[in-house]
Amino acid sequence: MAPEIRTVAIITKIGSVEAEEAAIKVTGLLSRAGVKTYSVLPLKIEGATPTRPEDLAQVRLDLIFAIGGDGTTLRAFRVIPGKAPLFGINSGGHRGILAEIGSNSIDSAVASIIAGSYFYDSRIRIQAYSDSSAFPPALNDILITRVSLTRTPAMSIKLMGDEIKQRMDGIVISTPTGSTGHSFSIGGPVLHEGMNSLIISPIASVNRMPQLVLPVEEITIQSSHETHLIVDGQETFKVDRERPIRIMRYSEDATFLRLEKKGMRQLAKLGFSKLAF
Repeated sequence: MAPEIRTVAIITKIGSVEAEEAAIKVTGLLSRAGVKTYSVLPLKIEGATPTRPEDLAQVRLDLIFAIGGDGTTLRAFRVIPGKAPLFGINSGGHRGILAEIGSNSIDSAVASIIAGSYFYDSRIRIQAYSDSSAFPPALNDILITRVSLTRTPAMSIKLMGDEIKQRMDGIVISTPTGSTGHSFSIGGPVLHEGMNSLIISPIASVNRMPQLVLPVEEITIQSSHETHLIVDGQETFKVDRERPIRIMRYSEDATFLRLEKKGMRQLAKLGFSKLAF
């Protein structure tokens, strides 16, 4: 029996009228079912209690609604504290690869959730550390790229007891969930989202280093020049030259609330609705 949903938070794509309208609809349906709803600022809608993300640490949330595109989902997993599962609605977004439904299915989806007709889907996340600094966890990927556009750094990559040294513009460390993101755009494979593996994708390596699919183990990267470290394409940090960056599995997986079991759900979102063999 699925746990009863009694307290939820809603986070939307900032500045999206379509996402806000969907949030209003979700809030109305939840309110009629007696569900307590919080709206994450700057979202303010009737029937929901507006609150800052950091204040939600004091609330035991049963579910988070992320309404917008994939960027909203990625942001939600970083700003919402705790282990609450997330339900994604693509409204005001683009492809919505991480979303479970579009805005035209809100009524039936909320009814299924209230009735307990759902299941949980866990995904690995990764996190980077440098000296004593811990960067935010990433659901999709961590990009390490050069700051100077006129100098190609030499990067040392230590993994599984081996070390690779190459000159390259940067490197992407991607989870299976993020295999449809930056890694895919530079020719990487699409992995089933439930796999426990990582993709290492070099960017413009001088000696054409191959992309690697590896078990989830610690990876250490060191660059001869200053780099940018970018988390899920949304948060950027500068890292000094020769400063080791350790990347490992984050202690808490991301959890999605799902309504239907699907195989390679990413393929349809990428436009491959039918596969020819």
